[in-house]
Amino acid sequence: MTKEACSSHRCCWFGSPPGYRIWSWLLGVLLVGTIPSSLAQQGNQPQSIKIEGDITLGGLFPVHSRGPAGVPCGEIKREKGIHRLEAMLYALDQINSDPDLLPNITLGARILDTCSRDTYALEQSLTFVQALIQKDNSDVRCSNGEPPIIPKPERVVGVIGASGSSVSIMVANVLRLFAIPQISYASTAPELSDNSRYEFFSRVVPPDSYQAQAMVDIVKAMGWNYVSTLASEGNYGESGVDAFLQISREAGGLCIAQSIKIPREPRPGEFDKIIKRLMETSNARGVIIFANEDDIKRVLLAAKIANLTGHFLFVGSDSWGAKNSAIEDQEEVAEGAVTILPKRASIDGFDQYFTSRSLENNRRNIWFAEFWEDDFKCKLTRPGVKYEAGRRKCTGEERISRDSQYEQEGKVQFVIDAVYAMAHALHSMHVDLCPGSMGVCEKMDPVEGRMLLQYIRAVNFNGSAGTGVMFNENGDAPGRYDIFQYQLSNVSSPGYKVIGQWTNHLRLNPEEMQWSGGEHRVPESVCSFPCEPGERKKMVKGVPCCWHCELCDGYQYLLDEFTCDTCPFDMRPLKNRTSCRPTPIIKLEWSSPWAIIPVFLAILGILATTGVIVTFVRFNDTPIVRASGRELSYVLLTGIFLIYLITFLMIAEPSVGVCAFRRLLLGLGMCISYSAMLTKTNRIYRIFEQGKKSVTPPKFISPASQLIITFILISVQLLGVFIWFGVMPPHTIIDYEEQKPPNPEFARGVLKCDMSDLSLMLCLSYSIVLMITCTVYAIKSRGVPETFNEAKPIGFTMYTTCIIWLAFVPIFFGTAQSTEKMFIQTTTLTVSMSLSATVSLGMLYIPKVYVIIFHPEQNVQKRKRSFKAIVQAATVSTHLSQRSSEKHNGESKVEVNRSQ
Repeated sequence: MTKEACSSHRCCWFGSPPGYRIWSWLLGVLLVGTIPSSLAQQGNQPQSIKIEGDITLGGLFPVHSRGPAGVPCGEIKREKGIHRLEAMLYALDQINSDPDLLPNITLGARILDTCSRDTYALEQSLTFVQALIQKDNSDVRCSNGEPPIIPKPERVVGVIGASGSSVSIMVANVLRLFAIPQISYASTAPELSDNSRYEFFSRVVPPDSYQAQAMVDIVKAMGWNYVSTLASEGNYGESGVDAFLQISREAGGLCIAQSIKIPREPRPGEFDKIIKRLMETSNARGVIIFANEDDIKRVLLAAKIANLTGHFLFVGSDSWGAKNSAIEDQEEVAEGAVTILPKRASIDGFDQYFTSRSLENNRRNIWFAEFWEDDFKCKLTRPGVKYEAGRRKCTGEERISRDSQYEQEGKVQFVIDAVYAMAHALHSMHVDLCPGSMGVCEKMDPVEGRMLLQYIRAVNFNGSAGTGVMFNENGDAPGRYDIFQYQLSNVSSPGYKVIGQWTNHLRLNPEEMQWSGGEHRVPESVCSFPCEPGERKKMVKGVPCCWHCELCDGYQYLLDEFTCDTCPFDMRPLKNRTSCRPTPIIKLEWSSPWAIIPVFLAILGILATTGVIVTFVRFNDTPIVRASGRELSYVLLTGIFLIYLITFLMIAEPSVGVCAFRRLLLGLGMCISYSAMLTKTNRIYRIFEQGKKSVTPPKFISPASQLIITFILISVQLLGVFIWFGVMPPHTIIDYEEQKPPNPEFARGVLKCDMSDLSLMLCLSYSIVLMITCTVYAIKSRGVPETFNEAKPIGFTMYTTCIIWLAFVPIFFGTAQSTEKMFIQTTTLTVSMSLSATVSLGMLYIPKVYVIIFHPEQNVQKRKRSFKAIVQAATVSTHLSQRSSEKHNGESKVEVNRSQ
């Protein structure tokens, strides 16, 4: 009823009835926590588009951006706002002109602006529930006392929208209370899949849980395991990142370096701080971004200001999609960005419709004039609106796409599909409830919301792009995505290029990908790079994708990627430490410098000893040979020969036979030599000591007795050796510890006989005892006249031998820790033994051989003296020595006195 009609009848109430205002106030307080601003402004109806029809649909679109503090709405949004709004008007026109879909039923609409703000959208959406609020107007009267005529508000059966997830969540809470179905064309928050909380909510776009799964698959396909996340504060950004985090945790192998939230109202410098935080984990070059368009632009700008162009590898959600406006003036920073967008197609019919819109033929869109001014950068004369100076006036002759840049907004397809889904649900409902009826029958007046929801969830038709439109039990559309990459270098036309698809699984074309600078190799975004061969991973606690590489040192090899293990005792690691290899076996080679010198000395010694033996045998009956004690001399020369011979056994390759002869001959040669010399010195000592007491010769000084004593001494050594044979049979061993330096490349196993340093010394200990005892007797016999015996040569021999063996001990044991231990000790032992034999040979027999060969005139029989004469000579010699000593001391004293 018009105002004119009311003026001639009873009074009428225009605007919101009192009951509605009270309900709106309560809902605003309960859901938002504040008094709705639209109600605070005297209850004025919100600005909206009204399309008359038999059945009315609601529409929610972000026609304007969020306004600054204290102002609900900002600048007009051409693509996300006007394009999407016009898509709904276009879909209504198509449906109303379709004779097969809702025949004889006209769809109308009430379309509202959300201003990209959830609280403002809630206030606007209360218009949709106005007709469902029970109103009590009994206390309202006109001035004449009659009740007023209140126009009945249109009943909204379903709502198309909203765009942002946070807006849809807020609105869904209200619509659920009044059982009004809602179909969103852009809200993708996973939270909205909760059918227990948002049972009347459906959407023609897949939820972010699918999108997050697709993004996880993309990250894994590129071999990244360390990324950061960026989310705009709000349901869309936060729930998207939460879904990504949850799926990545379930999938495993992906770690989050930083998870940063962009504040709803960022302070100056906020984005610079975000870039600095991202650079704290610079290895995480991949950045997963769930953010609105404005935040995306400011993140890219901050990265550019920080001179980090080409560093970050962005993976953007559908809010980035394939929008050029999101990367305007920041193309270099965005190069290589991989973005995702629900699979879509450009709707040619909409392009024709929209580009034909003008100020004359589109008066139903109350915001179209504002769009016109913004799109063509001109101004229309409107009361109360001020424009900047110098801006040209609009002529009305401008045309979209011809005089301005036009590209169909990405969600247009989904807006059309959402309207058609509602129409198909109403059509199926009409067929079932109103068979044969040409219009809305009583069963559909009013439309029951819960029943309509069932029909919505059951729709299945080909949408505007030819893809199926359907819903699951939670009201979600199937996940179908196109994967884009923004490419700038080495391409004929820079822009977004399709590089793959995702429909429950990823199909990616790596050869189509191109990164910063035209590089085709996928950049790395990993916490830690793969370890080199032979290095194990030491995991960083709490971050399964991060590790430190530690080299398996010493004799360790890489058992698995996390463990170093020690090679078996007879093996050493490969150079790359991936496994073990046998340790080389070595022995003392004849060609080694450590062997050449001992062998040379031994050969000379053997030749010299053989020469002496041959000379003695040749001149066996000559006085010098007989005087030297032929029997013991041959025994002693045999011992010297064996001492030289042991050098060859010590250098020969160890075997059971060689080891047996080493045990036998190592101490036997020295034992024979020193047993013979001990017997000699003992005989001399006893003779002259006995001579001091009586003229009776001592016992056991005959040659036969001497031999018996010598062989008894030798038998002790033999007995010990044979007992050793019985207790521990000789065998060879490979000693892997002797040559095991820190660097395993120099490790060697030493093939040797089973003779430890201790057993070797025990083998020589008896000979050393004989040597020391002989030295003692030689010292005691030093006063015997030279013409009577060999005491002095034997004494000099033993003194020299003691010096040699005193030098041997520190050298032998001082090299126990050397890697050349075997070589040094073998050489030291053989040289010491050869020198000992050479001293004995040189002191005792070379002078005799010299006389025998070169001065045979001296090799004659001397006058044989009796034992008594020998004793007298010894006594005289002793007295003379004492007097000589006293005289010498006296002279010294005189010299000292003289000096005083």
